Amino acid sequence: MKPVIQRYATPLITGLFLVSLISGIALFFHWNMGWFHGMHEWLSMVLILPFALHLWKNWRPMTAYMRKPAFGLAMVASLVMALAFVVPSLSGADGAAGGGRPPQFAAAGLVLEGSVAEVAALIDVPAADLGATLTEAGFAVGGQEESLASIARASGRSDGEILAALIGAER
Repeated sequence: MKPVIQRYATPLITGLFLVSLISGIALFFHWNMGWFHGMHEWLSMVLILPFALHLWKNWRPMTAYMRKPAFGLAMVASLVMALAFVVPSLSGADGAAGGGRPPQFAAAGLVLEGSVAEVAALIDVPAADLGATLTEAGFAVGGQEESLASIARASGRSDGEILAALIGAER
């Protein structure tokens, strides 16, 4: 096993790190999100194994390095940078609606809480037309004051399905 680890751990870390680096940059700049999102998540998970093998292979030099102040400083700095993103999301203090959720999810949640009449006004279609569109899409619409989330639940359908039906209604 040791020759395999010595031969492949570092090259795999290098290759997967480059994939993570490039996909992370693409995600940051919102380039081809569909391509890079799954790639970034899954291959970052795959990176765990070669990283563990690399640590195992280089354990003795790593323990010597860990005793140096630079290592501790780098770990503390990394933790502080990570917490700078996590703490505001936990408290809702980052200004995002919905307690720190991404704004697009918070907006979708607000739409789902809205009634047929409110959402119809939002997307600039008559409420009766929106109700008919939802009924044609297989939703049991009880009335124009019923929320989209309750219509989806009553119809045995997901929130995503009723939001997808809205896309067809706004055209």
